[in-house]
Amino acid sequence: MNSKHLIVGLVLLVFFVISLLTNILGALNPGIKESFNLEFSSLGFMTLAFFSAYGIMSIPSGILLEKYKEKKMMLLAFSLATIGAFSFAVFPTFPVFLFSLFLIGTGMAMLQVAINPLLREAGGEEHFAFYSVMGQLFFGAAGVVGPFLFTYLVQNIGKNNASDKFISFISSLIPSDMSWVSIYWVFGAIALLMVIVITLFKFPKVELKEDEKPADLSLLKSLFKNKTVLAFFIGIFCYVGFEQGVSFWISQFLETYHGVDPNTEGAASVGHFWGLLTLGCLLGLVLLKFIDSKKVLLIFSSLAFISLSLALFGSKNMALLAFPAVGFFASVMWSIIFSLALNSVKAHHGSIAGILCTGIVGGAIAPFIVGGLSDLFGLKAGMFFNYIMLAYILSIGIWANPLVKNKTLKTKKDTMKSTSDDIIEFKSLN
Repeated sequence: MNSKHLIVGLVLLVFFVISLLTNILGALNPGIKESFNLEFSSLGFMTLAFFSAYGIMSIPSGILLEKYKEKKMMLLAFSLATIGAFSFAVFPTFPVFLFSLFLIGTGMAMLQVAINPLLREAGGEEHFAFYSVMGQLFFGAAGVVGPFLFTYLVQNIGKNNASDKFISFISSLIPSDMSWVSIYWVFGAIALLMVIVITLFKFPKVELKEDEKPADLSLLKSLFKNKTVLAFFIGIFCYVGFEQGVSFWISQFLETYHGVDPNTEGAASVGHFWGLLTLGCLLGLVLLKFIDSKKVLLIFSSLAFISLSLALFGSKNMALLAFPAVGFFASVMWSIIFSLALNSVKAHHGSIAGILCTGIVGGAIAPFIVGGLSDLFGLKAGMFFNYIMLAYILSIGIWANPLVKNKTLKTKKDTMKSTSDDIIEFKSLN
């Protein structure tokens, strides 16, 4: 097999692992609350610790990448994730957990910056869009696998099943009343394995394109003053905040209002959220060939409003269906907001992309706010904060005015017709 194909496979595996370590928090939420006797607002510190690393490290990672290149960055990233996962697995206290989440989040932020130029170089520029979509599919698949892996562990830990050596070994390492901690022994092992795998790979030389190089401080300041850039930065902030503000609280909400077991049905519902989000991406790719992206955003945002309302106010069975449906309708939001942002400005797209990625910090702040409101008014009322972020996302479909619109089959047909008419008119004049 071509060595570059192996690198593409490695990058897709990295997408999978990033999601596995990132999107598990919603499934762990009820177990963490019970083990550490936390208020809802204290639970919000989890996402604050994890996603704040994205806000802090996204731009510095670009500078480090140019100096130390992809392999060293990825080794450092997974080393930090290994230390973070094992530190909590060995010392399962809440302060260590927050420190662990920040280290893992830092590693994941560094990986996000490093793998895209590597994927472009290894896969070829002409195939970059295809492999990027493949990466999102791997990312989504891990979001499904994580909660089911968690369910398998907590259902078997402590059952004294001598025939399952893996479960017996993990059971001996964790407190008897904290079976959910087992997932961090697994994460630590996976991150350590990734360090070994990456060490064995020979990486191609990657030349960063101009729009992939980090911007200087003066340019970043001027871009942040640009109203269009700022508006779309808020859009990315709201999207990630909405995504995490819903997914992080699904299992806790189902347990609180419907008595759903967080280790089985609750975890499964979180997995279904990420699974449908992945499937929604595929539908979104098709729709964008026929409908303008602004209209797609308006349609999907409106349906997300309806789904969230059904989840919050419906019956147990309705909530089990509606929460994953929110994931399905949230699926196109990131890519559409991001593309509208880049298509709304004439230059400095790489620097703007870095600023937009910093908006991922919304995933830190929104669940924290939901938790604080939940302590005051109850979790159902706290979840209303998600409506505010969703309303801003919907508004983008109204006010966005891109310089370049996404090309649909209709616009392509109109262009061909216009060209044909011009040719006929030209011939008639002659």
